Amino acid sequence: MSAPSATHTAAPAGTSSFFQQPRAVWAVAFACVIAFMGIGLVDPILKEIAANLGASPSQVSLLFTSYMAVMGVAMLITGVVSSRIGPKKTLLLGLVLIIVFSALAGSSSTVTGVIGFRAGWGLGNALFVATALATIVSASSGSVASAIILFEAALGLGIASGPLIGGLLGEHSWRAPFFGVATLMCIALVATTFFLPATPPAGRRTSLLDPFRALRYPALLLMAIVAICYNLGFFTLMASGPFALPSFGIMQIGWTFFGWGVLLAVTSVWVAPVLQRRFGTVATLTAVLALFSLDLLQMGLFAEHEPAIMIGIIVAGAFLGVTNTLVTEAVMHAAPVERPVASAAYSFVRFSGGAAGPYVAMKLFEHVSVHAPFYFGGIAVAVGVVVMALGGRIVTRGSATDSPGSVEVAEDVLVGDID
Repeated sequence: MSAPSATHTAAPAGTSSFFQQPRAVWAVAFACVIAFMGIGLVDPILKEIAANLGASPSQVSLLFTSYMAVMGVAMLITGVVSSRIGPKKTLLLGLVLIIVFSALAGSSSTVTGVIGFRAGWGLGNALFVATALATIVSASSGSVASAIILFEAALGLGIASGPLIGGLLGEHSWRAPFFGVATLMCIALVATTFFLPATPPAGRRTSLLDPFRALRYPALLLMAIVAICYNLGFFTLMASGPFALPSFGIMQIGWTFFGWGVLLAVTSVWVAPVLQRRFGTVATLTAVLALFSLDLLQMGLFAEHEPAIMIGIIVAGAFLGVTNTLVTEAVMHAAPVERPVASAAYSFVRFSGGAAGPYVAMKLFEHVSVHAPFYFGGIAVAVGVVVMALGGRIVTRGSATDSPGSVEVAEDVLVGDID
């Protein structure tokens, strides 16, 4: 592992505003917004895709499963690619893949084709998102914590706007949201090309085995297991929510998930740091996951009452916003390894493990009842609460023993000089 570059210096804490960032940071953050639109973009049009392509609810749920499964496995290669061709080229490659596969998904005439192209979209997202976080951390002014909050803000804005844009465009055609993402990503591609300086490979070349070695650290492994549990709940909500609102049209579903996304964005940026300072990471995560589990269980109980489902979806955004921010920060300090390696290990377990959730949930919807998917999601998150409560000391010790020196080096290993 090489020493930090002499030309890369972090701004002292408090010397610059949260909003006074280099153009490179805003270019990548804008691309992050568009990338994260892909998560909620399909929610308003799930029923429309099923109706137009003659697909069952469990089949259209595979739009989430294929996307997450490929994204999770691809996380293993993000560090390998970035350490060989450099972060900027990795970001651009990811953007190009998202553009190509989102356009192909919009052009497809079969549900199998859309599912397959969503998988390719997941590959592009993995290359882009994993590299984008470390790029923002390294290039931003201020502390690592503020950089993570900026990343989470982009995530929240993308997740919030995805369903709304999906609804607005989906009223014209279910294909339009896919072409919309491709168009916006072309703008992000141009912005990243011109505003992000060249970032040649720096530091050691990582291998495919590095993420698996990182999982030997108990704190990182525990956080990854917790993330599987809450991802099962997260994507159960995403896949089941529209089908539990049978009288809602495309825009009504879009507005519902827009409210969910707004709460996610607000709590991830402003509420999560306050709760963390007041109660600590472990206590806050345990409580918020418990509330998310209860929210899903009440949705299961009142699954035939659309107002209860709508309110449950929106409120869930608050719990997921806090969870996303605190889990991301905890993972960054859970093991004395480079950030991209820790992120790859965690994301591989998180997305691969949670990929089955939407499909299982919609099979339960088809063969058991409208209540069953939410009970499944609520129980899965409850398991995560138990794991978090029992393993809290492991997470605390992992954060306490994380080496600040290795963290600083990790940023430069991945990103090089971005000034």
